[in-house]
Amino acid sequence: MAAVNTITDDYRRLHPGSQQLYEEALRTFPSGVTHDIRYTSPFPIFIDRAAGSRKWDVDANEYIDYVMGHGALFLGHAHPEITQAVIEQAPKGTHYGANHRLELEWGQRVRALVPSAEEVRFTSSGTEATLMAVRLARAYTGRDKLLKFDHHFHGWQDYVVGTRAAESDSPRSAGVPASTLGNTISIPQNNISLVDEVLAKGEFAAVILEPTGASWGTAPVRGDFLADLREVTSRHKTVLIFDEVVTGFRVSAGGAQARYGVTPDLTTLAKILAGGLPGGAVAGKADILAMLEFRDDPVWNAGLRVAHPGTFNANPLSAAAGSTMLSIVAAGNHHQHADQLNERLVNDLNAVLEQTGMPGRAYGLASYFHILLGKDCPQVGDGIEWPALAPAPPRMPAVLTAGLKRGMLNHGVDLMGGNGGFTSGVHSDEDISRTIDAFRATLRAMKAEGLT
Repeated sequence: MAAVNTITDDYRRLHPGSQQLYEEALRTFPSGVTHDIRYTSPFPIFIDRAAGSRKWDVDANEYIDYVMGHGALFLGHAHPEITQAVIEQAPKGTHYGANHRLELEWGQRVRALVPSAEEVRFTSSGTEATLMAVRLARAYTGRDKLLKFDHHFHGWQDYVVGTRAAESDSPRSAGVPASTLGNTISIPQNNISLVDEVLAKGEFAAVILEPTGASWGTAPVRGDFLADLREVTSRHKTVLIFDEVVTGFRVSAGGAQARYGVTPDLTTLAKILAGGLPGGAVAGKADILAMLEFRDDPVWNAGLRVAHPGTFNANPLSAAAGSTMLSIVAAGNHHQHADQLNERLVNDLNAVLEQTGMPGRAYGLASYFHILLGKDCPQVGDGIEWPALAPAPPRMPAVLTAGLKRGMLNHGVDLMGGNGGFTSGVHSDEDISRTIDAFRATLRAMKAEGLT
């Protein structure tokens, strides 16, 4: 009896060009990739072009894309108006080394949409934005320590790696000095009493979190946690930082803070902010952003202010793309479209799980979703959010994540990290239907291979 092809066998058969390019990439890049999440066994796909909700690899395979530029492409690939804005700007110059009107327009649009944005400072990435926000908080408060929450991601910079008072399975990175690690403490989310206890020591400059929960809502925060956190940080004179790199302009036009009515002191932004080009920002209270100001005071300018250069901050191309993006999404109709599609997608994914008897659950918020396989989960109930009073979602076994990622790629769907993704203002009902067919076929293949 002939052996049944595995998901990996089919993956290799469908992607010979990507395999060849990956073998070349191994001679140029560590592990052949330029971003950790793009590392996929046995090799990642190499994309040739993209438009709207679709992209095509070097082997001419077509995919419905839910990676969406790691969440940056709320209007899909190569949106005509954003593309035109970049085309018109490029001949005028890509870098002036000077102020320009587009950066002002871009900043004003951020101020108009984000409740906390009294003032704005642009950076070149989300990691740089969280780096600046923490430094501003330390300079403003005169304190050194940072409080974060387990599994919340704030970029790859040293300040936000963090440690726990107790042992943790949170990933860490080599190369971070112990003295730096000692200034950042990580604790479980949703425990406001513990936050109060830690901040009462008077040592913490700031609390930073993803406002919808760890890893862009993979483990959601409890409904009242944000409001409680706002009260506790204010009482302890500690800067509250919302990392809205993912949620900014996505869960609402004004981000999570607008959706939930809780205004932080500082907000970090990137992804959608720059319309698919590189760009980030710190927005927040004017008296904290004033730590960046030049003053008629040599002592202040020489060492008390927060210095911030950055060659590509607010460059004209990113400003053109970002300002155009924000002008299009400000009204919220694209949010309504993306959210409705996401609700249908999550509900249909759960229906397939129930039909196949596969343990697991799909859930999400606004226009992002997560898939959890191989674990018994509570019913989501009304809507698509993880039940507020249920225990936090368990972690999906790595072997299932890898199988789901490869299987969905074999059937023409690219998931973010292998177990979730982002709908956009340009995805369609047809995209959702094809995704559900791909999910059903992938689960069948996983069962045949004994992965479930």
